[in-house]
Order: sequence, then structure tokens, then C-alpha cells
Amino acid sequence: MKMDTIGQTETVGDFIARYLADIGVEVMFGVISIHNMPILDAVARQGRIRFVAARGEAGAMNMADAYARVSGGLGVCITSTGTAAGNAAGAQAEALTAGSPVLHITSQVDLAYADRDRAAIHDVPRQPEMLRGVSKAVYRMWDANGAIGVLTAAVSSALSAPSGPVSLEIPVDVQRGPAAPIARVHAPAPQRPRACDSVIDEMAERLMAASRPLLWLGGGARGAVAEATELHRRGVGIVTSTNGRAVVSEALPGSLGAFNMTPEAAALYQTCDLMLVVGSRLRGNETRNNRLPLPRPLMQIDADPAQGGRNYPVDVFAHGDAADTLRRLLDRLPERLDVDPDLGFDISRARAQSEGAMRDRLGPYAVVADALSARVAQHGGPWVRDVTISNSTFGNRYVQLSDPKQGVHALGGGIGQGIAMGIGAALAGAPKKAVTLLGDGGAMLGLAEMITAVDEGAPLVYVLMNDQAYGVIQNIQDAQYDSRRHYSKLAVPDFAAFCGSIAMPHTRVTDVEAFGAALDAALDREGPCLIEVDMVAIGPFAEAFAGPPAGAAGKTE
Repeated sequence: MKMDTIGQTETVGDFIARYLADIGVEVMFGVISIHNMPILDAVARQGRIRFVAARGEAGAMNMADAYARVSGGLGVCITSTGTAAGNAAGAQAEALTAGSPVLHITSQVDLAYADRDRAAIHDVPRQPEMLRGVSKAVYRMWDANGAIGVLTAAVSSALSAPSGPVSLEIPVDVQRGPAAPIARVHAPAPQRPRACDSVIDEMAERLMAASRPLLWLGGGARGAVAEATELHRRGVGIVTSTNGRAVVSEALPGSLGAFNMTPEAAALYQTCDLMLVVGSRLRGNETRNNRLPLPRPLMQIDADPAQGGRNYPVDVFAHGDAADTLRRLLDRLPERLDVDPDLGFDISRARAQSEGAMRDRLGPYAVVADALSARVAQHGGPWVRDVTISNSTFGNRYVQLSDPKQGVHALGGGIGQGIAMGIGAALAGAPKKAVTLLGDGGAMLGLAEMITAVDEGAPLVYVLMNDQAYGVIQNIQDAQYDSRRHYSKLAVPDFAAFCGSIAMPHTRVTDVEAFGAALDAALDREGPCLIEVDMVAIGPFAEAFAGPPAGAAGKTE
């Protein structure tokens, strides 16, 4: 039997901590509890993994999610059973929406009492059913002998395409028991689906016949930077979802970026004769609820076979890994496609017009948008956004990104996740400093995690847009409910006093012209700090953002 560093027989908790460290996990997030203490005690004794003690399980899951997105590897969150696992569920739904490879290790009551509804402390008899609703897959570790297998299965599932959060239940008595004698751990290799040759042949034929082809890139194409960039070099125009930004550099001519459903984009689509969609669901909030006409023929590549034609009917569907499928497609194409020489210019013009129209709607906040774009581009750190008017208007599309892993936002549209996501992103992106855009409404849901940011010395700048209200709700009430502003006025704390109480530097900006200097000073500081933009003092946007049209489903993030 293997012995640990202090001479005791290795427990399953010891083995789990060792397994995670051996496969390359460097940081994990969570909240300690009596039901996960055997694992976290081992993590601390072994000293190989940095444990970030969040203030709540939802925050811990958001941190692990953002860490996975920025690092490109596995995020790990550990919670207790029952209520604690439930606390993480909303944040895990966000990770599921984003396809983030997160391992959620949660506990379970002693195996003899599990699933029996005997009211053991922390017990939820239908916990697996709850976890299945927010997980790609759910596993349980039944005994020590199966520890190596279930850990490997859970990690492999989280990392394999289509990636996503995986939950692993481990009863507390199993954690405490003696481990099986496994001396060496090997990291599982993620599995990638391989498209058949015939579908790639057809895609190549159709691409070579097109004169104005477009490539729509989603978050599932983040691992295909080289292949997508080469396809663009051969003449294909680029448009992306917000989660697929910077897979191909937006600085290149012929990229529409994420200005994907503006009037100018819609007009451009009408002139194109093919669209290839890679790793994107063509979500309703980026396609006018799937009513935006897209070029035909429409071809799609996705690692999830169930996504084929789900939101738009497709002419060709390839079930395969984005990078592998595009690489094999390139092998079938000439060095230069015979495309309309004006295509790149037309795309660049549509993007410039879209950006100009957006800037006109910002009013004084164009200065803030420009400063953020310039500094994020200069420093190259993560750009994290919560759901707020500023993100819907400029944060999702305008601020320059140079790497697809740089952008992190609440893809599912839930407010209040940005504070915690900023911490996970900052720790993954260090030493580059992360910039996180917040609204005062969403900040109320995760404010306690700012203390975690201070505890961890996270290299992080919070930019808090404070209008002392649920601003977008008030705009919707003005536009659709005769300005009946029920329940949307928001009492918020004195952020200067709050930051002072937790030793976080704070700067309040009442004039947009002072924002750039405040951001520079914050980026030069060590650790986290907060810039509060006083929108009451500065005034409104030039055009009120009122969310989606009345009757339309979904948010506009």
C-alpha cells in the first residue's frame, strides 16, 4: 500500500489530490466542508495544488469556469453535498452553456445512506438528478478500487469534444477509506470526433464553387486558430459569435468580427453565396432569434452531432473536431480560392459602418469603450464581462482581443457572475492583469467574492458601471411599459467604503475624460482594485439600450 508524505496509508482523499496534481491541475476552487475535508486536507498536506477558498459555491464554480476558458485546460471546483452542490448549479449551467471543461467534485453522504432519503446531514436523495440537469455527465465513485477509473472517465469526459462540466459524487466514507495501490497516474487524452472523408470532399467542392464565401466561427472553433486563419488567407471572409472572437485576428481585413447581426451584416449576407459554420450553435441572440437570413448553401462542422441543423437547416453537416476537419478541408483546396476580389473590402466596410453606428449610440461612453479597447489590446490580459448595458453595447464586440482565450463573458445571460469569473480568469492569465466589466445590479449577487480576490492577490481590475438601478430593465420599462419603473431602482452600497473595509483600492470616476488615466493607474497596481464609473454624474448613453424586441426570447449578450 502506498504511503503518503507523513507516513500514513494513502486514503482515497489522498489519491484524489495526487491524481489531480499528477495530471497537471495547479489551481482548484471551492468551499471546505465536513463532507469534502478528506480531499482538501490531502490537497493542503501535499502542497502541489493552490486551493482558492471562495465565499460561496456559485462563485467557486464561476472561477473554475473562467479559469478553464482562459487556461485552455481543466477547471476544478469542489463543493459539499446537498445545498452546497445546489448553490453551484446556476454557475454550472453557465459552464454548460459555454462548453467549459470543468470537473465538479461534490460529495455524498456515507454510501450506506445515499439515495435512501434517511435525512442524513446534507443529504439530498435526488442529487444526481439535479446534477444531470447542469452537467455533460455525472459519475459516482462507489469504492476505492474504482477511483482511478471514475476519475479518468470524469476528466476525459470534461475535456473531450464537445467539452463541458462533469460532476463527480464521492461519498465521504469512500474519501476516508484506504486507497487501492496505484503508484503512477497517467493523464487521459481527450477524445475528438473525426469527420468522414466524403463529407469533407463535398464541403471542398462547394467552397471551390463559391465566389463570396463566409466562415462563421463559434466557441467550438477556439482550438482551430491556425486552420481558420489559413482558410481566411485563401480568400474566405470571417464572421464570429461573441464566444468565437479572435479565432481569426479581427485586425485582418475581411473580418466582420462579432458584428454579426447589424443591418450592415444582414445586407452583406445577402451578397454572399456560401456560409460555413464551425463550432457555433447560431444562437438566437446573435441571429435575431434565428430569423436572420444567412447565405446558402449553409454548411456546418460541430463536435456535437445533435447540433447539426438545430437552429438553421443546413445543406451539409460534418460531425468532427473543428481543427482536424478544417485541416483536412484545407488539404483539398487550392492555395487561393477563386473568390470575388471585392469580398474583403465589402466585409471591412460593413464592419466599419457597424462600429460607427455603435459608437454613435454610446454618447459619452465612447471614451470609456476606446480606453478599455486600447488597454486590453496593449496588456493582453483576460477581458471578462458580466451582463450589463455596457457589455451589450460595446463590451462583447468592440474591445479588441488578440487571442480567443482572452474573452470571458456570461454566455447564458445570467447576471452577477462577473466578479467571480474575473478571479478565475485573472489567476489563469497571470501575470497579465485581467479587466472585468461589471454593473452595479449584477455586482450585488457576487460582492462577497471581492474579498476572495483580495485574499488571493488576484491581478485584476474591476470596472463597475454604476447607474444605481437595473438600467436595462428601466429602459425596457420605458420602451414597453409606459415608463412604469416597478422594482428596478436599486440601493447599492457606498463602494468606496466597502472597498476600504476589505483593503481593495477604489477610484470613482465622475468624468469620462478621467477614465483612461484611472485605468492606467489601476493596471499598474499590484493585486485587485476597483474603478467605479458614476453613470448618474456622467449621464445616459446617447441611445437607450432596451434589450431584445418585445416578445423575443433570450437576452442580447
